[in-house]
Amino acid sequence: MIKHLLTAAFLAGGAIANIVQGKEDMLVSRRLSKRFYDDAGNYNISFYHINDVHAHLDQFSSSGTDCTKPEKGCYGGYARVKTVLKETRPSHPDSLLLNVGDEFQGTMFFTFYGGEKIAETLNHIGFDAMTLGNHEFDRGDDHLGEFLSNLTFPIVTANIITDHPVLNRTIKPYHIFPEYDLALIGVTTETIPDISQPGDGTKFTDPVQAVQATVDHIRATTNITRIAAITHIGYEEDQRLARETRGLYLIMGGHSHTPLGDFEGAEGPYPTIVENVDGEEIFIVTAYRWGEYLGYIDVTYAPDGRILAYHGAPIHLTNTTKQDEELQAMVDEWREPFEEFSKQEVGYSNVELDQSACQLKECLLGDFVADAMLQYRLNSSTAENSPDFALINAGGIRATIDAGPITRGEILTAFPFGNAIVEVPVSGERLWKVFEGIIAGLNVENGKAVTSFVQVSKGVVIKYKPDELQEGAGNYGKGKLVSVKINGKLLDKTKQYKIVTLDFIATGGDNFFSEKFDNLVLLDTLDEVVVKHIGAVSPVEIALEGRIKEVSDSCKKRRKARGLKKRAM
Repeated sequence: MIKHLLTAAFLAGGAIANIVQGKEDMLVSRRLSKRFYDDAGNYNISFYHINDVHAHLDQFSSSGTDCTKPEKGCYGGYARVKTVLKETRPSHPDSLLLNVGDEFQGTMFFTFYGGEKIAETLNHIGFDAMTLGNHEFDRGDDHLGEFLSNLTFPIVTANIITDHPVLNRTIKPYHIFPEYDLALIGVTTETIPDISQPGDGTKFTDPVQAVQATVDHIRATTNITRIAAITHIGYEEDQRLARETRGLYLIMGGHSHTPLGDFEGAEGPYPTIVENVDGEEIFIVTAYRWGEYLGYIDVTYAPDGRILAYHGAPIHLTNTTKQDEELQAMVDEWREPFEEFSKQEVGYSNVELDQSACQLKECLLGDFVADAMLQYRLNSSTAENSPDFALINAGGIRATIDAGPITRGEILTAFPFGNAIVEVPVSGERLWKVFEGIIAGLNVENGKAVTSFVQVSKGVVIKYKPDELQEGAGNYGKGKLVSVKINGKLLDKTKQYKIVTLDFIATGGDNFFSEKFDNLVLLDTLDEVVVKHIGAVSPVEIALEGRIKEVSDSCKKRRKARGLKKRAM
């Protein structure tokens, strides 16, 4: 591919160039690389996109919790998004503002209000369309239906089939913007039944097949050639979608919380360019998570719908971005009912309880919460019926807890789902298969992807050999399980174990277990268990213990070489 910088005149709206994160990337497609660029007959449109905000209506600290120390940096918040839009959209009259899902779940704004204030915020901002994320289904179809009924813009998700009357009325596969002669398709991850709570009558189909069928339908029934997609399926799946379809040239994604761009920590270029089945360039963008970035890409469409050129980069929303006073006043008012409860200190930590690595390896917050779950049950057990260990899905751990005083708000941000503790009996043979599937990223009993990594309590040591990614595996596919020790002894496949976990996992969540456990007794919720544990052990002083180990000395080089992926969120 031959890259050409465009002239400064092409940068419509100088404000954008001043606030994008890193160097703004520009490229002329190879279809124009051998002749003088002339925009006559072509069409230019700008896209703003945001994904995986997770109820962060207000600014937050780097760990994702409430920003109580502005001097250390505050990020995101829809008041900053509104400022950027007010300053830049007037110079981009042909533009769309798109939401790529997972607005639910993550802060007290959702825990306390459900979807009510989120809907009010999105309407206030003025989104043009949205697709659904998996967390939109966390409180079931009725709650989602109420949320969607309050929105004032189209909802597009092409791979959902539902008998729920409100969802069936409000969700459509695509939306046409006639003023731009552009069609927008939406899809979401088909793993939703494993990771959320949709109704029995709500089903999800393969996103790739759904997108291609919708593209074909649009082209067969309209004169529309410009087609884009908003996709809550994850960065890796976005690339598969690009490779395996035709007629779609721009994908704005979410779900995997993948940072793209020209800055430290980015996992790929913005946009990432992939060739489709016809060898044509497909442009993929995504905007990390929590609203820390607002994605921005400006594209030039040829009459046949292909993209000839682009410029853009994710816009980093930091302290330097002014907050819109009107919207921030609304957010501050909404905070008042839960502010005092959220600020209650429940203990102190001498160390940062890190969450950022939980989907890849043993992490400090994973160790801590698994130990809290185990100790909770040990406190109520006799020696004869005590549990052997605890395990939790890494996807249930949502934010780092900073060193210093720990508040209830931080706990609810880190563990927002309201899951209950359960105890379940598991045979050693089945337990081996569970860990084998988690390490491989593929459940060995049902052949389906495992959609989260695991964290375990003290006394458990898991060793595995890194391996190549498996066909059809989950979003990491680490390798092959070597050994499991429980309380100093190798896992005995003939023994019956008692484990402490969450009701979400025991009922099939993240596909750890291929069959659901019956007759579950729901105990206290995870957030309350963690609060009590912190109070009992404060100040927290822990370190990693080597509970999950790679056995090869060269594992880091091998993992880097095969591009180990973070699991979708």
